[in-house]
Amino acid sequence: MKKEDVMNILDWKTKQSNVEVPFFPARVLLQDFTGIPAMVDFAAMREAVKTLGGDPKKVHPACPTDLTVDHSLQIDFNKCAIQNAPNPGGGDLQKAGKLSPLRVQPKKLLCRGQTTCRGSCDSGELGRNSGKFSSQIENTPILCPFHLQPVPEPETVLKNQEVEFGRNRERLQFFKWSSRVFKNVAVIPPGTGMAHQVNLEYLSRVVFEEKDFLFPDSVVGTDSHITMVNGVGILGWGVGGIETEAVMLGLPVSLTLPEVVGCELTGSSNPFVTSIDVVLGITKHLRQVGVAGKFVEFFGSGVSQLSIVDRTTIANMCPEYGAILSFFPVDNVTLKHLEHTGFDKAKLKSMETYLKAVKLFRNDQNNSGEPEYSQVIQINLNSIVPSVSGPKRPQDRVAVTDMKSDFQACLNEKVGFKGFQIAAEKQNDVVSIHYEGSEYKLAHGSVVIAAVISCTNNCNPSVMLAAGLLAKKAVEAGLRVKPYIRTSLSPGSGMVTHYLSSSGVLPYLSKLGFEIVGYGCSTCVGNTAPLSEAVLNAVKQGDLVTCGVLSGSKNFEGRLCDCVRANYLASPPLVVAYAIAGTVNIDFQTEPLGTDSTGKNIYLHDIWPSREEVHQIEEEHVVLSMFKALKEKIEMGNKRWSSLEAPDSVLFPWDLKSTYIRCPSFFDKLTKEPVALQPIENAHVLLYLGDSVTTDHISPAGSIARSSAAAKYLTNRGLTPREFNSYGARRGNDAVMTRGTFANIKLFNKFIGKPAPKTVHFPSGQTLDVFEAAELYQKEGIPLIILAGKKYGSGNSRDWAAKGPYLLGVKAVLAESYEKIHKDHLIGIGIAPLQFLPGENADSLGLSGRETFSLTFPEELSPGVTLNIKTSTGKVFSVIASFENDVEITLYKHGGLLNFVARKFS
Repeated sequence: MKKEDVMNILDWKTKQSNVEVPFFPARVLLQDFTGIPAMVDFAAMREAVKTLGGDPKKVHPACPTDLTVDHSLQIDFNKCAIQNAPNPGGGDLQKAGKLSPLRVQPKKLLCRGQTTCRGSCDSGELGRNSGKFSSQIENTPILCPFHLQPVPEPETVLKNQEVEFGRNRERLQFFKWSSRVFKNVAVIPPGTGMAHQVNLEYLSRVVFEEKDFLFPDSVVGTDSHITMVNGVGILGWGVGGIETEAVMLGLPVSLTLPEVVGCELTGSSNPFVTSIDVVLGITKHLRQVGVAGKFVEFFGSGVSQLSIVDRTTIANMCPEYGAILSFFPVDNVTLKHLEHTGFDKAKLKSMETYLKAVKLFRNDQNNSGEPEYSQVIQINLNSIVPSVSGPKRPQDRVAVTDMKSDFQACLNEKVGFKGFQIAAEKQNDVVSIHYEGSEYKLAHGSVVIAAVISCTNNCNPSVMLAAGLLAKKAVEAGLRVKPYIRTSLSPGSGMVTHYLSSSGVLPYLSKLGFEIVGYGCSTCVGNTAPLSEAVLNAVKQGDLVTCGVLSGSKNFEGRLCDCVRANYLASPPLVVAYAIAGTVNIDFQTEPLGTDSTGKNIYLHDIWPSREEVHQIEEEHVVLSMFKALKEKIEMGNKRWSSLEAPDSVLFPWDLKSTYIRCPSFFDKLTKEPVALQPIENAHVLLYLGDSVTTDHISPAGSIARSSAAAKYLTNRGLTPREFNSYGARRGNDAVMTRGTFANIKLFNKFIGKPAPKTVHFPSGQTLDVFEAAELYQKEGIPLIILAGKKYGSGNSRDWAAKGPYLLGVKAVLAESYEKIHKDHLIGIGIAPLQFLPGENADSLGLSGRETFSLTFPEELSPGVTLNIKTSTGKVFSVIASFENDVEITLYKHGGLLNFVARKFS
């Protein structure tokens, strides 16, 4: 960093939003969906450097990089009965015949060192001492409820992990090769936990100590939920895979000096409000205020009322309200949390002294010393009520008390962000189904997917324990979940399993169908197992708006399952409640969840656990040993990963038959020096899109549809549909990902007039798959552009949402506004981000999208320069070249960041 950069930061009041500053993060975090294209690019870069006459051995990450394999998990098995383990907390419920016993593996033996065990635990080959966890445990253990001794995983987890390793063997071998040949790369294998949770529980330092120097921990990475660690005072945010690769190579993140919004929290939330309610309330407020592209820092008396798990949950939702990051400075609450989770006391004292010396420590006893901010907004926590979010977007919050009326309104509204436009005479339609020998009825609002996901709640014991306690009370009251509902429980890491098991609530969740399916992202990224044929047929027959309810952070339409049109984000206990109710079309205040054995109505307030109950369980079971167990597990690895064979050659031995790992074509035309910027002449519009087009629309991560271009490619290579896996798993293959670009069935292209992954090839007039049309345009030598509305590229950071269009031949995107991360991606791959002038759009300019478009770049391209576009109809209009700084322009002139970095190594 130069002196000029420091002076610009000190003069932030006049320089914010006007100057760029470099930032060097302390470390990088990758997850496998976005990490594999980054590592494949590194491998391909070695090839390119060699071709240009350079030394491929020089291509190494300069910045410490951790890669967690957490997005490969798919729910192939669920609801596996686990028999013959003891009833938690005693035998009363089991004796009464209300709870089926659990099943574990064979060899039922008493826990070693425990002669009074009232149940059988499988000791297997695990040598253990009383009260201690074995360091040989391969899979995260379930605990014997009586004396907290580890027993093997449920059969569900083992089966899903076995399939995961088999299905993703090529990818895992590539990751292992990467960890061997690239310096500063560490891979955390499958079955360990989610990237952002492992980051928080294991990788975070808060303060780095290196060569007798102390400096603040900071991180960037390819997961949009990197911001979760903002909750413990670590500066971190998600960036594109392309920018991440630059940081890995020792280059800084270049950002325009941001505005810092101070968010003052006052008051305290009522006992029935969970962290998710607080998160969604703050999300909606910040969305309305408008903090896109800004830093947010929380302060005020309300901050002291929030636990660390509340803070990390709030910070984790930062991408949903558009800010770059949301920061909670370290304070006494942070230090107490770190002490409970195993930080060395001497290190904590050093950390506190250092942070106070550099004025990074928040004094919660003295608010007079609050920092100055660019803008201050206020949120009273007392105003927040229990809520869910949906049915199509995470920012559309609905109070639980208004859920029934809001869903009815959604049925009536025109098709859009909330509406489904169901005719009034069909809104009460009911379709009968036969499932497992019984008859059930499905209607609009019926819940068919219910997933308790430890995602935004992954270190938040209070909401996960609340779900377990609610399940316990529900089972004891005789309530059940209908068997056709696809239920699942996906803990973010073994810590969650530990406290759910040791607190005695896990079997009750299991009894309701919330069986542990594995550790990793599953339902949230579209990896839900297919619904039953009976349900699918009923949905189709009645054109029903069925629902998914999950405690994740993403609910974009079609993300969970193509046939589930309404998806709601909810706290874990509400997920369980809606699963029991079987519908979202219910008023919990006036309508019962069901009846007990005597016919008495059971309402939600009858089984909702109090905050005192949850707090007591949390104190008793979220203990230091759980965090230590996770750390030991990560450091020991597992047998499957250890026994996996992988090459160790300087260049990766690409298998031309592989459908997972392929050397990408980004470097095929790379020259030693960049060529001058070329004009875009007579470009056709590939797609004419509306507002809020997400990266899921552009580059889906879920299953590969059988009729898609990607499916045809895989079928031609001898794969069956069962072997397709998902787009996310195949991001290491550019041929699959290019064909999957704009393949989302919910994509609404104005040329087509309805949701479909189709477009028009104007020279021939044919309606084709987007890939097929783009392929024809490329054969004809015709450049392409995309027309779009507001917030183009919102949602998860996903570099293939830029790489895919680039390989389709897209030269520019013309939109009303962009999600910042995606705009950075476009520049990083060599696509020009053009923006309509304020108040203008395609409609106001009279553009049909059927014209051709031409523009020329000036020799001295500068940030925010205005360009003129001329159409084939003779219309000329001005647009903004949405480059924010000189670094972005340099990258664009090189044809993207990958080319820029490869040239540096050559």
